[in-house]
Amino acid sequence: MKSTPPSASPWFAGPKNPAGLLRLYCFPYAGGSANHFLGWQSTLAPFIDIHAVQLPGRGVRFSEPPHSHWKILLDELTNAFCTHLAQQEGPYAFYGHSLGALIAFELTRRLTALQQPLPRQLAVSGCEPPAHRSPREILSTLDDDALIAGLQRLNGTPAEVLAHRELMALLLPAIRADFSLAENYRYQPAPALSMPIAVLTGTSDPRVNADQVDRWQEETQVACTVHRFDGDHFFIDSQQRAVLALLHKCLTVEN
Repeated sequence: MKSTPPSASPWFAGPKNPAGLLRLYCFPYAGGSANHFLGWQSTLAPFIDIHAVQLPGRGVRFSEPPHSHWKILLDELTNAFCTHLAQQEGPYAFYGHSLGALIAFELTRRLTALQQPLPRQLAVSGCEPPAHRSPREILSTLDDDALIAGLQRLNGTPAEVLAHRELMALLLPAIRADFSLAENYRYQPAPALSMPIAVLTGTSDPRVNADQVDRWQEETQVACTVHRFDGDHFFIDSQQRAVLALLHKCLTVEN
């Protein structure tokens, strides 16, 4: 029987790169979607095949209710990813920004516990070490106007989108659910991971304590490297070329 193509899963978006030798799974920030990463394929090296993770409540999954509870999200994502892995061969890596970094980290822990094939590299950006997170600004329970103002401060949503009230009314449920995830995350001790971690951080990111980022080292038994970029929480946009160059360098090792 012919196996179902991995691209058929609603959890993973992106055109299949026939030349790809290494799959890079990209996990979005709060309020983000898989679309943010699809344009990276043309800039990264041909051997890298982008698989952007699409969470419920956005994109082609807009009609699905977004998840605001970690266990439900991780249970469903782990099941989908294990099925995806069974249909794939070859190495892969994880990259996540902000909330996406926490999701990628926790999924890696789940895969480790299940003795599944593990990512070669875990790259995280815009995220404090899970065990040493600063108190979160509570955004998920704000009224629409205050939440939109909070998004404006984060500088990751175009002004014209924030000003479009009808569009924001459609987007806010997923954004609230994502912020609820970030605000209610609770770290649980577990054995350190077995793959290297690359940490990317913005020098003026108000959501990341610069004095704490080195403590990502506690989450791996091997190397943890910290890379600093000029910019705020969304330096991955303002410094996109440099960010992709670094990811290329990290993923080229042993390729």
